Amino acid sequence: MGGRPLRTADVARASGYSPQQVRDLERLGVIPHAERAGNGYRAYTRVHVVALRAYRALAFAAGPVASRHLLAEAWGQSTADAAAAIGDVHVRLARERDEVLLARRALAAIRSEAGAVDPNPRSAEGTDGGAGAGDAMSITELAGALDVRTSTLRFWEQERLVHPDRITSVRARHYAPKAVREARIVAALRRAGYGVPAVRELMSALDHADGLGAADRVLQSRLDGIAGRTVALLRAGSDLADVLDALAPGTSVAR
Repeated sequence: MGGRPLRTADVARASGYSPQQVRDLERLGVIPHAERAGNGYRAYTRVHVVALRAYRALAFAAGPVASRHLLAEAWGQSTADAAAAIGDVHVRLARERDEVLLARRALAAIRSEAGAVDPNPRSAEGTDGGAGAGDAMSITELAGALDVRTSTLRFWEQERLVHPDRITSVRARHYAPKAVREARIVAALRRAGYGVPAVRELMSALDHADGLGAADRVLQSRLDGIAGRTVALLRAGSDLADVLDALAPGTSVAR
């Protein structure tokens, strides 16, 4: 990647960043430190341009903070270590997709159950010894079924995501079928990476008709987002390969 030295304005024009952003990203270590020409001005190379283009796509795929760390560390790593770090981004995106697909399958299974025909998971059926009372679970039983801690179920109750009953005589939590279904949906969404505020919003939607369908559409939107980030990472492939080439022994890169 030889050729004449590039000015800050040249790099900015070629990479799509402003001159100040180029200087800031150099300061953060995202691109190697530029050598100084005899007149004191920065003298960049094509390596800096491809590193900035790679960072732009990588930031969309993995987030700007993680991408800054990845590239800043790359300039001090071997080619093999830097390549492994980039490969981890692909792995994380694939894992995110698998988690969302798992959540969608869980929601589909919940919807297919006979009890899921009731669009309101907080109705009173089965909470006072009526229909479905035999399927109620204790907090220990439900935690084991969902593979979560009992403290997690208590936290979900505290955040009003799940609504167990209380057995008055001992004040023990009693999860009727409706509360069990709530907990299963919360568990599915949490495993898909949703934070508590987003889960609370989705659980509120379950008070309306087609609540499970709305949750499924949100998960589909997340899948679409992951697909877009994956495409961005693929588009960054050529520039990232050039960055890795620049790390090879014997390559002249200003650092």
